[in-house]
Amino acid sequence: MKVIKDLPKLDRPREKLLSRGSVALSDSELLAILIGSGMKGTNALSLATKILRVVDLRPEKLDVEALKEIPGVGPVKAARIAAAFELVRRRLQREGTRVREAKDVLPFVQQIREKHQEYFVCLSLNGANEVIENRVVTVGLLDSNQVHPREVYADPLTDRAASIIVAHNHPSGTLEASPEDLALTDRLARAGKLLGIPLLDHIIVTKRGYLSLKQAGYM
Repeated sequence: MKVIKDLPKLDRPREKLLSRGSVALSDSELLAILIGSGMKGTNALSLATKILRVVDLRPEKLDVEALKEIPGVGPVKAARIAAAFELVRRRLQREGTRVREAKDVLPFVQQIREKHQEYFVCLSLNGANEVIENRVVTVGLLDSNQVHPREVYADPLTDRAASIIVAHNHPSGTLEASPEDLALTDRLARAGKLLGIPLLDHIIVTKRGYLSLKQAGYM
């Protein structure tokens, strides 16, 4: 198989981008520029095509470990690809995504639904209920995640958020609010009132569904 440098100069992804702009490149060509090189018997363009097939089949599994399972993708390439896709995902999410109900939050927490540890996430919203930031606040061991209102509200204050929504996953798969979940929700709601940044909802997610504490009557 030809290596990239054996292709006509104007057909090489990097040179093509420089001469004709990024819109002229296929998805595989764009990704080939990111990964830089292929492996023995497979050039960067062919490797990029294989990677995109995996991504298209299982987009929810796009993380470093899954990428490293693809022949020719080591830690450096995997990290570079995962970072690029995550950046794009975050930028797209910021394009005026308005939260009208609990299910509108799910795209922002999709990546934590299958995690084996508890991830606690906070979304900052503006006055129009549009998401302006989405952050992981803490990562804890199974069922032992301790979250303090100080940690949760630190970034929303900087964001000048009008309100927040928090979410966390239950690795056990149980879609029920624990006493600890309810106690934390109460603490955050009280802190939000004092700070003028109300807590709109606390959402629990698992592989199979979600529970809105607001809709369930806990708030």
